[in-house]
Amino acid sequence: MKLALVAVVAALWAPMQCASDPDPALRRYETPGEALYGLAEQFKAKGDAAAWRATLEYLVARYPNSREAKMASEDLGKAAPSAAGAKAAGGK
Repeated sequence: MKLALVAVVAALWAPMQCASDPDPALRRYETPGEALYGLAEQFKAKGDAAAWRATLEYLVARYPNSREAKMASEDLGKAAPSAAGAKAAGGK
């Protein structure tokens, strides 16, 4: 009887121990998408447009469902017209 009671208590306690999605504000680690987006921002700050673009494109391809992939797509979309204009102006 005691064993059955212990088993029931353990079974009821288990869902409380299961992992859940942590609050992003309380999380202690970065997701891959966050890390890649941050890296792209560092490249942009240093003026390395090619690395910035390559990092954002990789982020979108590798983690398409992430929040950062959406931001990366938007950033790439905003940069596309100016990049095309720069190529046309340079004759390349």
